[in-house]
This record gives sequence, C-alpha cells and structure tokens, in this order.
Amino acid sequence: MSSVQTSNPSRHVSLCDGSSQMRAIGTIIENIADTDATVLIRGESGVGKDLVARAIHAGSSRRHGAFVKINCAAIPSGLLESEFFGHEKGAFTGAHRRKLGQFEYADKGTIYLDEIGELPLALQAKLLHVLQDFRFSRVGGCEWVDVDSRVIAATNRDLEEAMARGEFREDLYYRVNVVEIRVPPLRERREEIPVLASWFLDKFNAQYGRQKQLSPETMTRLQQHSWSGNVRELENVVRRLVVLTDVEREIEALVARGRNGHGPVPQPAAEGLREIARRGAREAERRTLEDVLDRVHWNRAEAARILKVSYKTLLNKITDCGLAPPLRRQSADPRPAASCVPMTGSAAPPEPAEQPPAYHEIRAVEHTLSYDEEVASADSRPIRRSTS
Repeated sequence: MSSVQTSNPSRHVSLCDGSSQMRAIGTIIENIADTDATVLIRGESGVGKDLVARAIHAGSSRRHGAFVKINCAAIPSGLLESEFFGHEKGAFTGAHRRKLGQFEYADKGTIYLDEIGELPLALQAKLLHVLQDFRFSRVGGCEWVDVDSRVIAATNRDLEEAMARGEFREDLYYRVNVVEIRVPPLRERREEIPVLASWFLDKFNAQYGRQKQLSPETMTRLQQHSWSGNVRELENVVRRLVVLTDVEREIEALVARGRNGHGPVPQPAAEGLREIARRGAREAERRTLEDVLDRVHWNRAEAARILKVSYKTLLNKITDCGLAPPLRRQSADPRPAASCVPMTGSAAPPEPAEQPPAYHEIRAVEHTLSYDEEVASADSRPIRRSTS
C-alpha cells in the first residue's frame, strides 16, 4: 500500500526524452524540482505519473531523503488516517504500540499521494490542515508532530467534476494544484515508444541476465499498437519479450489482439457507469412524469401533489423532459366553454389553492362534457303528466 524509497537521479533522465510533450514536462520538472511547491500530476492510468513524481524528487535537494508513496485507493477508509498520521498505543482496538505515520517517514523527503481523488471527505479536511501547517497529531494522541516534507499528488479522475458532485473539496483542490502536470497518453506520443522500449529492454536484460534485442520490424509494430494501458502496458510487453523465447509469436499475438478488438483500443469508453446511471434515472423520471400527467389529465397542481414536489419544480421538470400536453377535445356546444356549468345537483369539487394556467380550461371542458350528458339524459326520460 505504501513504499519508502530513495531515487537515483540518472534513472529518470531518459524518461523525459523522445517527444515534445515529455520534453516540455522535463522543463517543468527542472524548474520546480528544487522548490517546495505542491505538484498535482494528472493523466490516464499507466501513463507514468509515478515516474514523473520520482523524477521531481530525484532532481530536488531532498533526493537523499525518503520518497514515500501512498496509494489512497488501496487502503481501507477506516485505516487511512492511521496510515497517514500514525496512532498512539491504545488509540483503538488492536493498537498495541505507537505507530508512526507516512508523513513522519517522509520528513525531509517527499510524500507521493497517488489517486488522491479517492480520499474520503473527512480525511480530505484533515489533509488540508496538514498541508497548510505541516503539523498534526497522531490518532489518539494530544501532542503535535511537525514535519518537513514535499507533497506530490496524482489522479486519473476528473477532479473538477468530482468537486461539482461534492466528492472532492474545492479548497483542497487549490491547495494541491499549485503546479499541474498533465501527462499525455502514450498513443499521443508514439515517437517516444522506441525510447521507452529500449529503456525497458536494457532494464529487463540486466534484471534477468539476457541479451535480447528488438528488431526494426518489432519496433515498428510496437509503434503501431494503440496502448490503452499506456507505459505500464508497454513495460509488461517488453518484459514478456525478454523472458520468453519466441518473440515473433508474442508480437503477432499483440497485433492480433489489437486487430480483433479483444486487446487495447485507442480511446477510452465514451460513458462511465455514473453517466449511464444518470441517463437511466432521467429516462425513468420522464416516463413517470408523463404517466402521472396523463392520469390527472395534465392537472399540474394535482401532479405536483402526487409527485411530492413544488409546482415550480414540476414545471421545470416538464420543460427539461420536453413534455407537452396532448391535443384537447373540442366541445360541440356552440356556447363559450367558460359559460358552461354542470346541471347536476351535487356541488362542484373545491378548486385547488394554486391553479396552473391550463386548469380553468380543463375544468371548462369537463363542465361541457357533463352538460352534454345531462341534456342527453333529460331527453331520454319519459314526460310525466300532472294529475291535478
């Protein structure tokens, strides 16, 4: 879930070569490495956000300190605070001794908060205060702990959308986003593939004691692949080419997966699960609204009462869903509809307190129909003669 490492500056120099986008990122790293500015690294999964963070640490004056990585998405929410800030003995069940937090381990070094967009809101508030003062208390403790560490955060989520949904604090966003680095996907910087492939090849040859080489044809096929898994996928493919004997078969399998659609695709999914759920909810809301309005003959005040929303909200929903009342029946009576009154002996039902614009028109049509029925009924009754 977390790791403490030191970095070798020369290990990351070649990672910012090979494409204009990465050279621009390399320039930013050179400008900010020896400062304490908080950095937010953004990009798809597997583009190399971790390597950019390590390059920043390697080029800074903190390079001899610890590089502490915390995967915020991999730690249970109930343990995150203890993982971040540590705890005292007896702070909770199972806390048999004092435990230092990752911020203390990163003192005089760098702490890297990977997938910061997955942090729960309660911990976001505490993290905000730590980033402001760089002091905190352990869980169950009273004394303050001061630390001196540089914070680098990374995410593949749309934090602006998360803020709009109330899932990410706006003040924390502006605190961590002092310097923003966007790492483009590998499919947008294909000229970098030979550099990365050669770097991974040297690394795995040294690791496994091999002397493998990539032919020009193999390198061309690697450049033509879509790499939806980005640099992480390329690394795994090169590792597989080093450890296996039949390189050509592996390359053909890679090309076939991309061709038949079972492998990587150039673009991510058009819709996420949340958008699909929202679209389904909107469609269900439209169908329900239409059904209720039809049932009450478009008496919008009655529909608002049934749906338990305000009249104004109902009108907005009708507009958003693009609903319109059906064509109304026209009365055959030549008299104006407003002058038609029911000829029954019972009193008319009380008018609703708040009447929509079309209410009186609907009532007039109902009165006209009732009048027609009374006339027809009267015509069909036999005439009684008086005996007096």
